[in-house]
Amino acid sequence: MTVEAGVQAPDFTLEAQTGEKVALSDLKGKNVVLYFYPKDMTPGCTTEACDFRDNHEQFEELNAVILGVSTDPAGRHKKFTEKYGLPFLLLADPEHQAANAYGVWKLKKNFGKEYMGIERSTFIIDQQGMIVKVWRKVQVKGHVEEALSFIRENL
Repeated sequence: MTVEAGVQAPDFTLEAQTGEKVALSDLKGKNVVLYFYPKDMTPGCTTEACDFRDNHEQFEELNAVILGVSTDPAGRHKKFTEKYGLPFLLLADPEHQAANAYGVWKLKKNFGKEYMGIERSTFIIDQQGMIVKVWRKVQVKGHVEEALSFIRENL
């Protein structure tokens, strides 16, 4: 399944690093930056998370909540957020519930090996729960600034 701009964002409920259950539908009235990433503590994912951290206040000023999602367990997310001082929620998706709903659980190839994993992707969801922007196969460098600019100019 592929989710595109202009459709209602698929709802989900996942566990955050804090132990709380977070439902996307509970965030209506806020803009949401929903970003899917492959794995905690890896170079690209750490850079992306730290870029979101460094721009967190600017997103908050635009009524935007940042949610990171990977298949890592909530306990690993807790270590990741503590190590890098991440001020936003990371959601555990070990059963690929959200990843499948958003079409980011994909066959990947790396060094000749094939495996299933998350394709780095970001979805901007407006205050009514509609997807307004989609980035797939995200390149980390400059991406957070691109997402911030999109929200600033369009929401």
